[in-house]
Amino acid sequence: MTDDARPAVPQETDALIDHILHCFHAMHRADFASLIPLAERVERVHHGDPDAPRGLADALVALARDMEQHMVKEEMILFPATRAGGGGGILHPIAVMRADHDDHATNIALIRRLTHDLIPPEHACGSWRSLYGGAAALLDDLAAHIALENDVLFPRFESAA
Repeated sequence: MTDDARPAVPQETDALIDHILHCFHAMHRADFASLIPLAERVERVHHGDPDAPRGLADALVALARDMEQHMVKEEMILFPATRAGGGGGILHPIAVMRADHDDHATNIALIRRLTHDLIPPEHACGSWRSLYGGAAALLDDLAAHIALENDVLFPRFESAA
């Protein structure tokens, strides 16, 4: 989802969490569900092409798995705690979420390396170009998601604890 298509970021914490759930968690899940089979198809169809993104499907699966675990922790632990006002016990879950955010960088770097920074070769077919465009949008959304949590949501509770 582009910044232009994304609703404005709400100021109130519950509304901000709802925004994260709708604009990021739901969208990431949908994006991975479409990108992984597309990556598998591009790798299969273009297996003999030296520019083909070999291993991209596996890298997307790994990032999707890590993201799903992360989002479930947010949905089941962190967000209910923040909706309840936080408190001193909130610092540990926030620290875990920040560490997860840092860990996502490894998979993101691998995806960028495998795809030559998401730039398709001149001879890439429409599916290949669509895959890279979708992956670029996913990584942009993921960066916006992480920044919103790290820079807006988490500090509200870290400074209060």
